[in-house]
Amino acid sequence: MLQYTYRFEKVLSVREQEKQQSEIAYKESVRSFEEVATKLYEFLKKKEDLITYQNERLKTGATIDEIHHFTTFIDSLEHTIADLQNKVMQARAKMNWHEQKLLEKNLEVRKFEKMREKDYESFKKQQDHLEMLQMDELSSLMYYKKEIR
Repeated sequence: MLQYTYRFEKVLSVREQEKQQSEIAYKESVRSFEEVATKLYEFLKKKEDLITYQNERLKTGATIDEIHHFTTFIDSLEHTIADLQNKVMQARAKMNWHEQKLLEKNLEVRKFEKMREKDYESFKKQQDHLEMLQMDELSSLMYYKKEIR
């Protein structure tokens, strides 16, 4: 019986490597997105805490310098938050792009694997058919050999 070899095995292995690289890039983009989103959350939380603290200080009485300081700090936080929001949107877009590429690579690999399965089934049927023909030929030879005696 012949050994089965898939004619697109090298292409499949290249596609699998590309898929693995896409997975790595996607995981890295997810990590980057989570990192930037966490920073954004921390700054939003810091701003919220500062506003709460400022309101408490206003109730108890705060100096004009303190109010000015809080306002300046909140403005600075808002600029940082706006910058981080842009970075989060960019990181999300990058992550979505990598996810799309990963899905495409998965689809390509699955197509080649499906083709390999069908090709193997065809090969198996062909081998079974050849084996059946050999068995028929052997049985015919055995029958003729008995008749000659």
